[in-house]
Amino acid sequence: MSSKRRQFLSSVSGLAGLAVLPAPMALAAAAPVYKTPSAPVAARVKDLLARMTLEEKIAQMQCIWGQKGKIEDVDGNFVPAKATQAYPHGMGMLARPSDRQGKAEGSVAGDTGERPNRGAAATATYVNAVQKWALEQTRLGIPLFMHEEALHGYAARDATSFPQAIALASTFDPALVRRVFGVAAREMRARGANFALAPVVDVARDPRWGRIEETYGEDPHVCAEIGKAAVLGFAGEDKRLARDKVYVTLKHMTGHGQPESGTNIGPAEVSERTLREEFFPPFERLVRETNVGAIMPSYNEIGGVPSHASHWLLTKVARGEWGFKGLMVSDYFGVKELVTRHKLVDSDKEAGYRAVKAGVDIETPDPGGYTTLGELVKEKRVSVAEIDAVVARVLELKFQAGLFENPYADVASADKLTAAPDAVALAREAAQRAVVLLKNDKGLLPLNPKKVGKLLLLGTHAKDTPIGGYSDVPRHVVSVYEGLKAESEAQGFELAYAEGVRLTASRSWGADKIEFTPPEVNAKLIAEAVEAAKSADTIVMVLGDNEQTSREAWADQHLGDRVGLDMLGQQNDLAKAIFDLGKPTVVFLLNGRPLSVNLLAERAHALVEGWYLGQETGHAAADILFGRANPGGKLPVSIARHVGQLPIFYNHKPSARRGYIDGSTKPLYPFGFGLSYTSFAISAPRLARASIRAGESTRVEVDVSNTGALAGDEVVQIYIRDDVSSVTRPVLELKAFRRVTLAPGEKRTLGFDIKPSDLWFFNTDMKRVVEPGSFTIHAGPDSVNLKSAKLMVTA
Repeated sequence: MSSKRRQFLSSVSGLAGLAVLPAPMALAAAAPVYKTPSAPVAARVKDLLARMTLEEKIAQMQCIWGQKGKIEDVDGNFVPAKATQAYPHGMGMLARPSDRQGKAEGSVAGDTGERPNRGAAATATYVNAVQKWALEQTRLGIPLFMHEEALHGYAARDATSFPQAIALASTFDPALVRRVFGVAAREMRARGANFALAPVVDVARDPRWGRIEETYGEDPHVCAEIGKAAVLGFAGEDKRLARDKVYVTLKHMTGHGQPESGTNIGPAEVSERTLREEFFPPFERLVRETNVGAIMPSYNEIGGVPSHASHWLLTKVARGEWGFKGLMVSDYFGVKELVTRHKLVDSDKEAGYRAVKAGVDIETPDPGGYTTLGELVKEKRVSVAEIDAVVARVLELKFQAGLFENPYADVASADKLTAAPDAVALAREAAQRAVVLLKNDKGLLPLNPKKVGKLLLLGTHAKDTPIGGYSDVPRHVVSVYEGLKAESEAQGFELAYAEGVRLTASRSWGADKIEFTPPEVNAKLIAEAVEAAKSADTIVMVLGDNEQTSREAWADQHLGDRVGLDMLGQQNDLAKAIFDLGKPTVVFLLNGRPLSVNLLAERAHALVEGWYLGQETGHAAADILFGRANPGGKLPVSIARHVGQLPIFYNHKPSARRGYIDGSTKPLYPFGFGLSYTSFAISAPRLARASIRAGESTRVEVDVSNTGALAGDEVVQIYIRDDVSSVTRPVLELKAFRRVTLAPGEKRTLGFDIKPSDLWFFNTDMKRVVEPGSFTIHAGPDSVNLKSAKLMVTA
């Protein structure tokens, strides 16, 4: 008998045997469709959804954080029996597996501080235990989403800390940002996390707001470009999630970055036009162009409707207009705040009803209003079809991520993949490229180690180095003192240190109370610093902010916004006393918000905006100060002279900024500004076609030359102005940029496409149009020093 005939008879025999089994046993003999990896995702979703009870579906719409005590022992170890008792229908999402213990129910959103968080191997072990329970001890074996914070790197113990978000924006380098978040994703998946609550793509138009450090600045195009790079780094380009990638959550939709009075979660009383032209574009572009897993509604209200209850915002616009297919994940306690903060409804049940009807798919961090979804279905206020639509989205992402096949982390490699040498090197490179040089009188920088003499380093944060909010504790943060100490030992100059001025008793981001240093303490420190400076030849002062003086104000007792923009404490007193000595003085700023540094701009010989530079701060500072790296960053925000100028964003309307009787309307430093140790020349833009029809594109070319003696980076920026239009348009809008590295004397021609999307706007009927007429195309190194050409658009 031939082998083919034997195979045929065997298969017939097998089928015949199966045919005589009772129907339920026959189905059980074959793997369910949803457990078949080769089956199409849509078929797997349909099959699993059909098998789920209502309670199991609702469980997929819930998350736990503060309720971790229900599934853990007193030491924070996962206990399967407790999980089964507390969550018999499974769990959809678990918050912060690296967090050893959740906060009590009703806690606040951003608190990650002061807990003994897990390291890499411990987190991976914990995740594996939870996922093993979900796969093997729940009825249908549905794995969990594991979400973590990752604003500027994975916010977990020992993980790599990169420059803060606003510093990453100042690199104007999307390729670098993509690499940064590729590392963050790798470190997260190494521990079993699969969902990032990042990036923040809010357009930030009020620097009093403590969360401005979490953003990519004031410009929609920069927020979209840097945000897109972050998403590609986190999630990759494929719909199926690779083993070293994680889903992203775009935060926060929307208007969050221009709150009333500059206070966090304040109403954003902006028009629909402002929403569509300033705040929506980063979200819309990333939804259309990348694999966005989730969007998070913002805490604030717009036009009397909180975002968590806005069907127009979450469903009509995001899903209906943009075609968003991912999840809407609530901000922490965002559903509950419909009761407690907004007074929109009077119970968790009604809050859950309003949120689910608006389009919120998962409530975080713990089930509150969504515990009543079963009641709402029984009352026929929410349909099973509505629940099914949400759960189908949840399941699709879990299948696309491969979680049903392997949700586990490799415990043995988790630690090795944390802060690996390539990650630390990238953190240093990113910090170098984030630095913005604001002033450099008489070429004081870079410092010459053979001429610097005795170098005095001042400032409490030169040693106690801040790295910004949404951080955990990296393996090692290199302080500015440590970086300069290594430099002095290698180069042979003398380094001295004095504290100079102290801002707060602690810089704990999670602590509610802020204890500002008494002026009399600082007076003594300033006197000591001045005495030390008398024998110094060169002075470097580290000034700015820390994690308490600019941060997320997540509760009434935990504030972080400001009424002013001047440096806090007695920092200006220290600066003035040092400047009065007349010695070469460099100020290196470490801060989270753009500060009104008028005194420093006037009297410092060199002024460097460092923002928060992450764990490699000190090495990057030494690299910049001594010229191993040439600063090439640009400001992603305008720096105001005074809080009375606000708003100060560059892309204002023609009727704004008429003038004051007691001050300038011009910023202290404009958007896009940044100097270098070399010099550049940028030509006027040249158009391939100076006249096009509406709907057509053209190309613009710009020459950029290094006219100095050192290699360096320039960011060529392309702005457009619609000269006359049927509704008022901004005086300038950034539409393209490119950072290039040029050797001395090198010249390069850069090409940019001008597309219909660069020219369109919303007309009086709120429809996108490109109107015939003239457009001014600008090119330059910032938003002020520009050369122009005219483009005509015909019907």
